[in-house]
Amino acid sequence: MEHHRTRRGTVPLPPQTGRGGSGDARRGNDSVRAGRAEPPRGSRSGSGSGTPPLAGGAPRLPKPARSPASAAPPATSRRMPNPRLTGLGTGLFSVLVMVTLGWLDRLLLGASQTAYGVLFVPVCVLCGLWVRRADLVAAPVVMPIAFALGILPLAKDGGGPGARLVALATALATQVGWLYGGTLLAALTVLVRRVVLVARRRRATARR
Repeated sequence: MEHHRTRRGTVPLPPQTGRGGSGDARRGNDSVRAGRAEPPRGSRSGSGSGTPPLAGGAPRLPKPARSPASAAPPATSRRMPNPRLTGLGTGLFSVLVMVTLGWLDRLLLGASQTAYGVLFVPVCVLCGLWVRRADLVAAPVVMPIAFALGILPLAKDGGGPGARLVALATALATQVGWLYGGTLLAALTVLVRRVVLVARRRRATARR
């Protein structure tokens, strides 16, 4: 009877509680813990870039870095200034410059009309270059007026208004070569600019 009780009391252990089963259970628990500790791949990529994810769960893309070429200032800002004068502005500019040159010629050069004519030529070229495109015709029109007003300080003083007008006409007659030459240069400068402008417009329309 005692031997029968001991056989009933000794119950064999199930295979799960053996050494092999306990190892498998521990490995399963470790894999579960590792799965809980490690974040998913999507969260790794988002956290590695240093940018927080959006509200929808998608990672926020990093801002593109600025290239040094885009950060550099444009080369056009370093060029020389290119003024543009209206028709009225061209007339005022030419008159002020020629009157100033006339008085300086009288004070410094002894009223030399030849020096005044030489200085008149570059002023005509500048006015032809600086007048805006809409008022190109104004440059050759205002230059004779500026020449006549600027030569007044160089004309010989007379006894009255009649004598002054005669002196002005004499000065214009003696310096008519410089007057025509400067006006012709202004007209040629304006004409070249007009031709270049028309050619650019034709190229633009052909490309379109």
